[in-house]
Amino acid sequence: MQTSRRGFVRGLAAAGVASTAFPAFREDAFGRLFKANAIAGSKSALAVAEDELYWAEIQRAFDADRTMINLNNGGISPTPSHVLEQMIRDLKFTNELPVEHMWRILEPRMESTRRELAKEFGCATEEMAIVRNASEALEIMIYGIDLKRGDEVLVTNQNYGRMITTWQQRERREGIVLKQISFKVPPPSDDYIVQQFKNAITPKTRVIEITHITNLTGQVMPVREIMRLAKPLGIEVFVDGAHAFGHWPMKRDEMEVDYYGTSLHKWLHAPIGAGFLYVRKEKIPKLWPLMAAAESQANDIRKYEQFGTHPQANFNAVSAALAFSQGMGFDRKIARLRYLRDRWANRLMKESDRVHVLTQIGPEKSGAICLFNVDGLDPVKLGSWLHEKYRIVNTPIVHPEFSGIRITPSVYTSIGEIDTFSDAVLKAIKTGIAS
Repeated sequence: MQTSRRGFVRGLAAAGVASTAFPAFREDAFGRLFKANAIAGSKSALAVAEDELYWAEIQRAFDADRTMINLNNGGISPTPSHVLEQMIRDLKFTNELPVEHMWRILEPRMESTRRELAKEFGCATEEMAIVRNASEALEIMIYGIDLKRGDEVLVTNQNYGRMITTWQQRERREGIVLKQISFKVPPPSDDYIVQQFKNAITPKTRVIEITHITNLTGQVMPVREIMRLAKPLGIEVFVDGAHAFGHWPMKRDEMEVDYYGTSLHKWLHAPIGAGFLYVRKEKIPKLWPLMAAAESQANDIRKYEQFGTHPQANFNAVSAALAFSQGMGFDRKIARLRYLRDRWANRLMKESDRVHVLTQIGPEKSGAICLFNVDGLDPVKLGSWLHEKYRIVNTPIVHPEFSGIRITPSVYTSIGEIDTFSDAVLKAIKTGIAS
C-alpha cells in the first residue's frame, strides 16, 4: 500500500512527536525523510542498515561539506537542514524585538521541547531541565551535591577530561578525595568493569560518576549494573550521557538512573548549544543549581536553567531534531551506525594483522564510536596524514594506557566515504606515511 505524507505525519504523532513540532516539517523539509521511509517499508532495522537508497535520502537532509570526510561526529554533528532553518527563522524573529519575541513568545514554547524530550527519555516533564551541553549538566551535578572533607568520589581515568578537572577543583578547594580507577581496553566483560568499581568502594564513597559511552574508545558502560551496586550503599551515581542519547533507543527505567546529562548536538543532531539534565524528582531538592536560584525553586527542575540570557532559538529547534530522529527510527539509526563501524573495522582487521580495534564490536556492542591503532604507525602522525592527504577528519587519542585513532561516522556518512578511509589506512600500512 502506498504511504501518504499525511499518513507519515500521523505515524510521527503515534511515535510521540508533538504537533507543535510539525511546523518545522514543511512539505519540502521532511520530504527526504518521507521518501526514505517509503523505501524502507516494513523491512527490519538490520535490513535497512544496508539499503543505500534509504540512506541516500537521509544524507540529502544534511548540507554536509563533501569536500572533506567527517569521521569526527562524536565531537559535534551537523544538524539536518530544516532544523537549522527553524533555528535561523527564530533567531531572525527574535532580532526584530528581542524582549517581546524571545522572552514572551519563544521562551514559553520551550515547554514543548521539554515535554517531548521527557517523553523520549521516559521521565516526567518536571524532571527534565534544558541546558547547553553535557558539561553544563555534569557540572550542575558535580558542584551541586553536598560533600564534606574526606568524602570520596569514584571516576574512571577514561571519564571526560573536563569532568575530571571539575572534580579535581573540588578536591583542591574542599578536601574531598577523588579516586580514578582503570580498566582494560577493551574490557573482557561488563562484570569486569563493575568489579573494578566494587573494589574501589569504601565506607567514605559518596558519589560515582560514569560515562554512558566513553569519548575515547566508545566503550558502553554497564550503567544499570553500577546503579544496582551503588544504590544499596547510599552512593549517588552521576551519568555522563554526552555520547549516548540519540545514539540508540534508550529509556530511563531501563538504566534505573537518578541523574543523567547529555548533549543534543551530537547524536540527536540538534543545533549547537543544546543538552538536557535529568534529575529524579525526589533528588531535585538535594542538588544545588550551578547558578543561584530562589529558595522557592528548591523543588523545581527549572532552577537548573538559571543561566541568564541565551538564544532561545537553539533550544526550540531541538523539537524538530527530535522529530527527525524519531521519524528515522532510533533502531534503524543504531543499526546503520554499527553497519558503518563494522564495515571499516572488520575490513582493516581482515586485511592487516597490524590493525588492532580497541572497542568492543558486534551486533549489540558499542555504537558509531570506535578506536583502532596500527602497529608501527604513530596515531597522531597517521591522523595528520589522513587529514592532509585525504581530507579525512579523525580524532587521534593519546591516553596514558592506550592510544589510537577514534573514527565516528554518522547517518549522513556514505559507504564511499567509509571505503575511502579504509583504502587510505591500508595504503599507509603498505607504503608508509613519509610522503
